[in-house]
Amino acid sequence: MDITKIKTSCLINNYNYAGFLSEAIDSALNQTVKFDEIIIVDDASTDDSAAVIAKFIQKNNVKYILKQKNQGQLSSFNEGFLAATGDVLFFLDADDIYEPEYLETALSFYNRRSECDFIFCAYKKFGAIEGIFQTDIVDLDLGYSVIRTLYTGEWIGSITSTLSIRREIISKFLPIPYIEDWRVRADDCLVWGASLVGAKKFYISKPLVRYRIHQNNQFHNKKFIDIDKSYEYKRFWKCNSLFNYILQKNNYTLPLLLAFTSLNELKTIPCPKSKDFICYLKIIFLFENNFYWKIKGIFLLFIYFIKIFMTEKLKNR
Repeated sequence: MDITKIKTSCLINNYNYAGFLSEAIDSALNQTVKFDEIIIVDDASTDDSAAVIAKFIQKNNVKYILKQKNQGQLSSFNEGFLAATGDVLFFLDADDIYEPEYLETALSFYNRRSECDFIFCAYKKFGAIEGIFQTDIVDLDLGYSVIRTLYTGEWIGSITSTLSIRREIISKFLPIPYIEDWRVRADDCLVWGASLVGAKKFYISKPLVRYRIHQNNQFHNKKFIDIDKSYEYKRFWKCNSLFNYILQKNNYTLPLLLAFTSLNELKTIPCPKSKDFICYLKIIFLFENNFYWKIKGIFLLFIYFIKIFMTEKLKNR
């Protein structure tokens, strides 16, 4: 598919970031390949955000939603998704910035890998802290992660502004009704939701997003965790409700032969690492109820590990 035929939507979520919002919008507008639409969702800001947005509404591809009630980040994701018409949806926090070639690079990746459903990329920290954050130094095909996420809660993704997801995937879990549970850190819903509904995930090692670190960045500073000592306990139940909702919405049930399914899922990762084998070993050992398949699954996993290890060893000679 030609990248010009992939319709794109950029969803910018904002709450009281008037001082940063112009830079975020400009970074979306000034891409080497243009977004088909940019949708700004303002979560009832009390600063000058509305005035900032007004400066951009004359642009043909800029739309905006000014919410009357502050409901948090997940609510903004829901509203943006419902208004978007793109084949691939890109997410941007109002205090972050896209590099000019971000969209072109991502679309080229979607074009080359038609099976790709979900991409996240490396990013540069700037502001109070400087540096580059990379999951790996090379691009990665991360395969599928339904079982891995369902049984271990593994979070395979990154911050909001590095995420893009195909519409057919995101429509399987958005909108999500638990907006009070996810007023912040709603990128968890995107990352976990995509895994649970069967997204094939990829990682781009080039830093294509600038992630601003500042005193109001609650996720990075973890202020809300310090204030609420029971945060992790509450978060467990929020995650439990989220997973159950997504599974029920898509009529998914737990696999009967977990060991067999786990092995097949592992094999969707072209270059699995030791941590991948350890993760699936734990799943088979702890959650496979059939004793025969538990033993057989562990044995087959070990054989596959030896095969991959020897193959990589031969490659490296």
